[in-house]
Amino acid sequence: MNNLILMVALPLITAFLLPVIGRISMAAARWTGPLVLLASLAVGVSAWLQLGSGAVSLELGGFRPPMGIVLYVDRLALLFAIAVTGGTLLLWPRNGMGLRPYTLSLLLAASGSGLALSGDLFNIYVFYELVAVVSYGLAVSGRTPAAFAATIRYLVISGFGAALALAGIALVYDATGTLNLAQLAQLAPEKLNGLQGLSAFVLLLIGIGVKAELFPVNTWVPEIYATAPKRVSALLAGLISKLALVVILRLVVLIFPLPEAHTLMLVLGILGVLTGELAAWRARDLPRVLAYSSIGQLGIMFIAFSVPGEAGVFAGLAVALHHLLVKPALFLLAERWSGALTNLAGAARVSPLGAALFVLFSLSLLGIPPLPGFWAKLLVLTSLAQAGGALHYGGAAAIMLGMVLEASYLFRIIARMYQAPVPAGAPAAHGRLDLATSSLLGVGLIAAVFLLAPLADRLQGIAAETADVDHYIETVNPVSNRNPL
Repeated sequence: MNNLILMVALPLITAFLLPVIGRISMAAARWTGPLVLLASLAVGVSAWLQLGSGAVSLELGGFRPPMGIVLYVDRLALLFAIAVTGGTLLLWPRNGMGLRPYTLSLLLAASGSGLALSGDLFNIYVFYELVAVVSYGLAVSGRTPAAFAATIRYLVISGFGAALALAGIALVYDATGTLNLAQLAQLAPEKLNGLQGLSAFVLLLIGIGVKAELFPVNTWVPEIYATAPKRVSALLAGLISKLALVVILRLVVLIFPLPEAHTLMLVLGILGVLTGELAAWRARDLPRVLAYSSIGQLGIMFIAFSVPGEAGVFAGLAVALHHLLVKPALFLLAERWSGALTNLAGAARVSPLGAALFVLFSLSLLGIPPLPGFWAKLLVLTSLAQAGGALHYGGAAAIMLGMVLEASYLFRIIARMYQAPVPAGAPAAHGRLDLATSSLLGVGLIAAVFLLAPLADRLQGIAAETADVDHYIETVNPVSNRNPL
């Protein structure tokens, strides 16, 4: 278990060595990255098998918190560390783009794993900023004027969010004198149960919410997803947004279990669903449709996590993992289908497998049974009904209205794809790599239908562990070693 730091260190060190390797042999440089990611993935899977149903706190250098760096390794952290490493490997940049995208992809795997595993706010902020810098570089890898303009806007909004998050961290430190999450969880009921604590949460939520596509700091999403290479869009929508969401989940469970905090997340989630789905319904090109749809789906996750306790965590994680699987595949299919939706006429005749996969992922995104998307949304609606407040019913209504809008624009796109006869200038067929990757994700989606019961049991166990604040505190700072603060 102690070698888990290799999930961060291996890709990080390799990213800095890659230019040197590239000067010696470009072929070796192209293969070094995937091999290192495979090794990191093996470390993560091995740790998962060793972990079982418990959790482990790793003190780097042997220094106890709050002086030392702490990694908190539970199944939630490992799940997303494995997901970001495996997702980066699956969406590895194409050949012919130079060394820079390879280096940035390795940095993304390292910083994403560190973000998922960090046990204190300082390191969360450091890794969050590293993820942000990497995402800027990946967003402009298309090297078009539109991509540069969109990335500048993204950088400004993200920089504003980082400043807000840093101000929130400063307020937390001022109130408690520590940034270790376990110690903050101990002190929160006394030190952060007031206006200063709520102000810190708002600043952190908005700041970190930039990457989680939270309303209203998500205006960068459609331009970036439309102008960046679609493999980059798949990484941003499928992985980076979920990492930011996991950080927010940790904060609201451990440090800010305030009714006002849950209400704010619920309201912003409702606004995200409504604005995202309405914008997707009005969009007239496929990448922007998928981008606005992503905003709506992230809104559902915020609504789910606004429900206190295990039920909300369970529902939110189900939606997040489903979106992590479906949305990257849809962006890969959009690689050759960019442009106006009217140009998709006859696409099914040109790429029948691609069109069939688009239908499969769209139906699951809509929540058509028995696909996993149906069960994920049902969990959210059930948790909202159990919460029983007026705003919770409003959240359920927003989700159902969003499903109606989704059905309208997705079925409109599908009908155009299967339009006959095929007009002149039909869209191009998909590239083999994009189609193979989407097919692999499609197989995973179908397999989840048949493995739904064991997957649900495992996910419910992860949710219960994540929602158990006392377990987190005891794992990091056992009673026998607890120092007075």
